[in-house]
Amino acid sequence: MRNIKLVLEYDGSRYDGWQKQPGINKSITIQDKIESVLSKMENETVELIGAARTEAGVHAYGQIANFKTNTDMKLFEIKHYLNRYLPRDIAVLEVFEVPERFHSSFNAKTFQYVYKITTGEVPSVFERKFNYYCFHKLDVSLMRKAAQSLVGEHDFKAFSENKRMKKSTVRKIKNIEIKTGINTIDIILEADDFWPNMARIIAGTLIEIGEGNMAPEYMEEIVASGDRSKAGETAEARGLFLMDVKYE
Repeated sequence: MRNIKLVLEYDGSRYDGWQKQPGINKSITIQDKIESVLSKMENETVELIGAARTEAGVHAYGQIANFKTNTDMKLFEIKHYLNRYLPRDIAVLEVFEVPERFHSSFNAKTFQYVYKITTGEVPSVFERKFNYYCFHKLDVSLMRKAAQSLVGEHDFKAFSENKRMKKSTVRKIKNIEIKTGINTIDIILEADDFWPNMARIIAGTLIEIGEGNMAPEYMEEIVASGDRSKAGETAEARGLFLMDVKYE
């Protein structure tokens, strides 16, 4: 049996996240859409494994997924078939054949996200689905100072929405970089894993610090507290993109 790896990009605006939700008939997920096309291609049920479970409304430049198949189709034929029948807001960028034991999620070493913010005088009509528009000028120097308190291995319970989470909330953030352009701010985060909403809560907290609502030194207290109520608001999903999944 062959193991096929896909590199995907998608506009998550109209989807209920990556992962299919059994028993919820009205949910529409990225996984559902791709599995449906794969199953028609194979004429049998196909299970697609995604590297990251992106949330409702979150986008991806570089999601990774894999599936097992007996097809004798060439890789370019699989790519062309998927792109022909998938909706236009999902695209297959690359297709590879990988070792049988490769698992998109379990083998991933780090995940990289970017949270995109615009701050111009007038919000762009054409970019409104793909960034968070901030009406206030942000002090990026304060945001960068606060971000450094998150780098390294910490318990990120304060940045989790799930109050009943039984698994460890300790994660290692490898790097946080904040890049600026003309009326744009990108918060780039790379970590060994992210809990649901974690990247968006971090972004929301950094935005509040940039607005002057919190001192950058307060970030250390938030982390130490493990208290979700001390962190900032969960930033809108539309500004978050999965950039890359790294395996080495």
